[in-house]
Amino acid sequence: MSDKFDLASLSRRKFLGAAAAAGAAAVAGPAMADVAIDEIINAPRRGNWDDQFDANSSRTAAAVMSNNPIFGPEAAANIQQAVFDYETIVANGGWPQVNPGQKLRLGVNDPSVADLRKRLIISGDLPRSAGISSAYDSLVEEGVKRFQARHGLPLDGVLGQYTIKALNVSADIRLMQLRTNFQRIQEIKTDLGQRYVMVNIPAAYIEAVENNRVAQRHTAIVGRITRPTHIIDSKIYQVTLNPYWTAPRSIVEKDIVPLMRKDPTYLTKNKIRLFDGQGAEVDPATIDWFADKAPNLMFRQDPGKINAMASTKIEFHNPNGEYMHDTPQQGLFNKLSRFESSGCVRVQNVRDLTTWLLRDVPGWSRQQIEATIKSGQNTPIKLENEVPIYFKYVTAWSARDRIVQFRDDIYQMDGAQELALQTGLNQEPVVAN
Repeated sequence: MSDKFDLASLSRRKFLGAAAAAGAAAVAGPAMADVAIDEIINAPRRGNWDDQFDANSSRTAAAVMSNNPIFGPEAAANIQQAVFDYETIVANGGWPQVNPGQKLRLGVNDPSVADLRKRLIISGDLPRSAGISSAYDSLVEEGVKRFQARHGLPLDGVLGQYTIKALNVSADIRLMQLRTNFQRIQEIKTDLGQRYVMVNIPAAYIEAVENNRVAQRHTAIVGRITRPTHIIDSKIYQVTLNPYWTAPRSIVEKDIVPLMRKDPTYLTKNKIRLFDGQGAEVDPATIDWFADKAPNLMFRQDPGKINAMASTKIEFHNPNGEYMHDTPQQGLFNKLSRFESSGCVRVQNVRDLTTWLLRDVPGWSRQQIEATIKSGQNTPIKLENEVPIYFKYVTAWSARDRIVQFRDDIYQMDGAQELALQTGLNQEPVVAN
């Protein structure tokens, strides 16, 4: 019995990797794709294909992710291969548009599913053996989830508004996007360092990288188009536990003053205190909140659970007053559109990243970090060695062989309106940076 294709001995994750490779092979050419897929589906003791092709969302996401960093040694070669593959797709006529007459989900039978199947097969998200029919079966659902995972969309296997929009971005536009980002990655000439942090703004996530491998990956919330997170190379020099939050002048003017006009108790309820230039505290009741200009005072929020930065602030050198931080609004990390800040970057599971950053600082184990946070005491901690951090704008990449990732061009920098699918969402005022 072949060890390579004995699904009884393979883990489900390894099997997904084999299926993903087969789907990628479909891009390289029909002959290679058919051989790879046939070997898998004809494997001894393979059981039912629907059972083996795991539909669990987290496993689907893992199947398209990689511990290779976006800017690793193989980054340029991987995205160049993606360019070649998409040039082939475009030369062969691209893929069909998907225009369903109803919401497509598991169990639906609709003529547009045939176009969906063709679309997913061409991009390597559905095995050719699935065939072309109008049935939205478990294979199609899993192919949609794989597509969603590659595009940073919720893995629900349903064709919602943004999944349809992403599906219907033409192959030539995707090719242009790959070429644009290939140029961006080629322009990174610096030695990134043995240990660094990378914030990919349009993907709204963070990689902590060590020895050219992703040690941690964190979901993030980054700046909206009207208050963008800046692209910058810098170094992290300090972590502050239980930080004070000092509101930037822009937030004071655009957000806090209008809120005080509506609710004079807003500052008190949110434990924000006012201080003049000499450090003396000022009573909010003495301020004319309807004056033409916002008061020239420092607005500082005390540490605590409702603090805009919650437990942690991560500081790096920059001229924009930006930093990374925790947030009391953890539910925001579950949203599709995570472009809601005023430029700073909120980090999910920030204590894991803090532990990684402080591991070389004597006395700062995870246990000590947790104990200090629990104490509520404002505690700045200098890093023994500053850690490089890179804020980059990459909307397309391939960190794993022939598994191409695309993200929304939230800041409209790629040159095609079709790629800015979410621009305009969540542009309402916010108070946290």
